[in-house]
Amino acid sequence: MGRRRKPATTHGIAVVDKPAGVTSHDVVAMLRRRFDERQVGHGGTLDPSATGVLVVAVGKATKLLRFVEKTSKAYVGEIVFGTETDTLDADGEVTATHEMGDIDLAAAQAAVDEHLLGDIEQIPPMVSAIKIDGKRLHELAREGVEVDRPPRPVTIYSFSLMPTGEPDILLAAVECGSGTYIRTLAADLGHLLGGGAHLRNLRRTAVGQFTLGEAAGPDDCELLPVEDAVRTLTRVDATAQLADLVANGRVLPAWEGPGPWAVFGPSGSLLAVYERYGSTEAKPMVVVPQS
Repeated sequence: MGRRRKPATTHGIAVVDKPAGVTSHDVVAMLRRRFDERQVGHGGTLDPSATGVLVVAVGKATKLLRFVEKTSKAYVGEIVFGTETDTLDADGEVTATHEMGDIDLAAAQAAVDEHLLGDIEQIPPMVSAIKIDGKRLHELAREGVEVDRPPRPVTIYSFSLMPTGEPDILLAAVECGSGTYIRTLAADLGHLLGGGAHLRNLRRTAVGQFTLGEAAGPDDCELLPVEDAVRTLTRVDATAQLADLVANGRVLPAWEGPGPWAVFGPSGSLLAVYERYGSTEAKPMVVVPQS
């Protein structure tokens, strides 16, 4: 028989300012060692060269990561026009160069506003964690294999361009839905302007309501309460009688609004997250262990 995993004893949410040169999985490994806890996961991959907000869950908070992953993300980064790479960022090999001259900021912003805002479709880069036929794209790319990638729907809430003082580089600030590749936005904008481009110095400034202002490095970040994982959900405060039903995963009459609802007990601890079930009821998506 296999050795039974010991129950998690440390629980919470860490807002990490990921440094460049490490993977998101590396950060998870760092926090596993630091908190002596195996049950650790993150809420949205950052490329190794990218920096910024990486939300990491520890212990029972890992059950709530789906609510972090679905929130909007905000980024800043530099778009370098005239050069394309195989990874769409500065880490890759140059695959094409273009003489594009000085980039006209107004024309670039007009192209963004017309083609790269709202609900759009993106073809994910080959160097990414998306799986095709059970294999991650970056693994295929390392083998020199390129496959067709179906376009994926994403939502871009805002995409603003600013000058950098360099004629072929613009600073981009993007707020978007989950699953968006900022590298692809940069490359697509280069094509729209008649050439090519790649991204460099990407920094994620927010994941939902988690911002750089509360982030710290992997060695210094603090553990926030588990309840912080559901900051963006509608809060329901349960009576003692209702809390017993929630703890047992009962289907209940729906509360006001579309949901999901974060249900808290009389002591202020998170009991469960409920979603709408039919037109009048709500069922549990996650019941949070209280021990």
